[in-house]
Amino acid sequence: MFFPQLFNIGARPSSQDFSQWISSMSGGTSRAGTLVTKETAMANAAFHACVTLLAESVAQLPCELYRRTKDGGREKATNHSLYDVIKYQPNRKDTAFEFYEQGQGALATEGNDFSLIERNGAGFVTELFHINPQKVRVLKGPDLLPYYDIQGIDGVLPMRMVHHVKAFSFDGYLGQSPLQTNKDVIGLALATEEHASAVFSRGTTMSGVIERPHTAGTIKTQEGIDRILSKFAERNSGLANLFSVGMLQEGMQYKQLSMDNEKAQLIQSRNFNVVDICRLFKIPPHMVQHLDKASFNNIEHQGLQFVTNTVLPWLKRREAAMMRDLLLPEERKDLYIEFNVSSLMRGDQKSRYESYAIGRQWGFLSVNDIRRMENMPPIAGGEKYLTPLNMTDSSTMQKNTDATPQQLKAIEEILCQA
Repeated sequence: MFFPQLFNIGARPSSQDFSQWISSMSGGTSRAGTLVTKETAMANAAFHACVTLLAESVAQLPCELYRRTKDGGREKATNHSLYDVIKYQPNRKDTAFEFYEQGQGALATEGNDFSLIERNGAGFVTELFHINPQKVRVLKGPDLLPYYDIQGIDGVLPMRMVHHVKAFSFDGYLGQSPLQTNKDVIGLALATEEHASAVFSRGTTMSGVIERPHTAGTIKTQEGIDRILSKFAERNSGLANLFSVGMLQEGMQYKQLSMDNEKAQLIQSRNFNVVDICRLFKIPPHMVQHLDKASFNNIEHQGLQFVTNTVLPWLKRREAAMMRDLLLPEERKDLYIEFNVSSLMRGDQKSRYESYAIGRQWGFLSVNDIRRMENMPPIAGGEKYLTPLNMTDSSTMQKNTDATPQQLKAIEEILCQA
């Protein structure tokens, strides 16, 4: 039985206490002076692109429950209640894509993904409901297991009632949010964006100046200065007056102003911020439309590295948490959960067909195996495997070096006829 007093948390925290706890766990003010929260970070184009790319990449992959067979193979456990929950519809309102997309988005921004587990009388999972990470406090119980204090739900829930996927964690109870661990990186990008916006909205940079010689006298009124500038701009600016010719009197001269080096490096700073945020999520920059260093020679390999070095660790983290939280202990020997990443590993049509030809030639792919990978229906007789005729066991070759009696007799007849 669970006793809240064992946690030494006293009375249930108020909404203000929850807000203070959440603000201490994610984000804050960066050294650039910008406030880093989930909302401000997602307003940055590079951060938004990285988070949604990860979320969509995970959500598009089919997640299935498998049962190990006696011959060492596997089969889909379609008769298990969990199969439909994790593959098709985790709850009555969300599709599987929406559920995994929302969960991965929470992992990438908050460092934690929480879901309430609904079970039937036999203990099997029937539904999963996503919870806003900002409404959850993770507590360590006297048995060293995590317990969950959820705003809006009476009592503290044990881990069997909450599905918790953690990002990188220092204590093993709560995942670290990138808004907390890397707020200066994100804050610098936000500060650069604010500075760039200020240059255009409140900046005093001029395209040029009109110089009037001292001998021509001084224009006495501001209205006179404004009249000269407005007439000059009206006559020589805009698309309609492109490449027009202007004339200045009284010794006036027009000098065009060029952008100084400090402002010219603003574009370089913005580009570096994109790469820095991509580095934070381990995403190749070309996948968020930053194509400065991309080429046809390396872009395919970077796509494969994205799958193996970026997406796959997130999938393994999620699979392990699902195995722990959604399967009963006695089921884990025979059942396991896996995301199918083959759709992310698919190359172009020519490369796929070449690999199919190799697999068919060397006998480890049948016609129906290939058709299944191409989402085509099987055909009659398509389960046969080919065997290369020039490949045989070397021990068999040694045994067949001696001629049989029938072969010797045939040779004698040929020699006698000669």
